[in-house]
Amino acid sequence: MTKPPKSTPLLHADKPLRSRARKPRDPSQPGLPLDPMPARIEPCLALLKPKPPKGDQWTFEVKWDGYRVAVHIEPKGIRILTRGGHDWTHRFPTIAAEAQQLGVATAIIDGEAVVLDERGRSDFNLLQHSLGGRGGKLNSGASVLMAFDLLYFDGHDLTQTELSTRRHLLEGLIVTGRESAIRLSEEVEADGEQLLKAACEHGLEGIIAKDRNSTYRAGRLGDWLKIKCIQSDSFAIVGWEKSMVARGHIGSLLLGAKKDDKLVYVGSVGTGIKDSEAWKLRGIMDKLKAARAPVAYSGRRKDITWLKPKLIAEIEYRAWTSDGKLRHASYKGQREGEDAAVILEL
Repeated sequence: MTKPPKSTPLLHADKPLRSRARKPRDPSQPGLPLDPMPARIEPCLALLKPKPPKGDQWTFEVKWDGYRVAVHIEPKGIRILTRGGHDWTHRFPTIAAEAQQLGVATAIIDGEAVVLDERGRSDFNLLQHSLGGRGGKLNSGASVLMAFDLLYFDGHDLTQTELSTRRHLLEGLIVTGRESAIRLSEEVEADGEQLLKAACEHGLEGIIAKDRNSTYRAGRLGDWLKIKCIQSDSFAIVGWEKSMVARGHIGSLLLGAKKDDKLVYVGSVGTGIKDSEAWKLRGIMDKLKAARAPVAYSGRRKDITWLKPKLIAEIEYRAWTSDGKLRHASYKGQREGEDAAVILEL
C-alpha cells in the first residue's frame, strides 16, 4: 500500500506558537459577542388615540394603571427603575425577589408595577395606598409587575429587534399561569374595537395597540398606541379655589398642561378628592404658594391661591370643550415627583 506523502508544515518556528492574549470571559455571560448592558433605557411611550388601529401588524394588550418601571437583572443584583430613572428597588421588594428567581444572568424587563383588586383589575389608588401615599416611604408587598417587553437579554441588546421576537423571548422567560410577582401581560388576538368594548364593560382603563414589526424607540412615536375607555392624563396643579364647606376647604384644583413648552390653563376639578386625602393635599399645597399665576387666567380670581407647578395630578375626564377645557373631570390621585410624571402636552 502506498504511503501518503509527508505534510509540509505551514509555519516554521523555533518557539511554540501561541495565540494573542485573550480577555477573561465573564462567567455570568454566554460566550458570544456581548452588547454592553445599558444603565438605563429611555422608555417607549404610547400615543393616545380615540379608537383602535386596524391592520394585521397590530397586536393588543390590556392597559395597566400603575407605575411604569424597568426591572434590571444584573450580575451584581436587581434594580427597579421608574420612568424617570429613579431607583425604586426597595419599594417593590416582591418584584425584586421574583426577578432574582427568573434564572437569567442579565435582562431588562419593561412593564407596569400595579396592585390588583379582587377582580384582577389594576387599581392606581390601591397602589398609592400600598406605597404610603404621595411622598410615602412604604414598600409595596402587594405589587405585581405586568411584564410586556424584553429590552436586554443574556448580554444582547434587543432594542433594534422587532417586537414579535422580543415578545417570543419574554414569553420563554416568564412562567405563565401562576400568581407570582412577575406576570406576563398577555397579547390578545382580537379585533381592536371589540376588545376595547369588552375592556370598558369589565371596568378596565383601556387597551394598548403595538406594531409587532416595530423596534423599541423612546418617546411617543406611534409604534405603541393607547385607547382609553375614560380619558386619563397627568396635569400640573397650578392653583386651588377655597371653599369653607368642602373637605380640606378645597373647592377645586386648577390644572395646567403643556403647549409649545409653556403651561396653559385647561380647567379645574372639584370631584374625586377623598376626605382622607384632602387635608394632606392642602398641607402640601400650602408650602407651594406662588406670588403670581403660572398660567394665563381670565376667570374669577377671588379665593384662588396660585401654586408653583410642582404637584402632578392624575385626572379622569370625558372629553374636551371647544375652548380647550376638561369636561367632566375627576381627581384620581397624585403622581410621585420621583416618577417624573410627564404632564399632558397639547
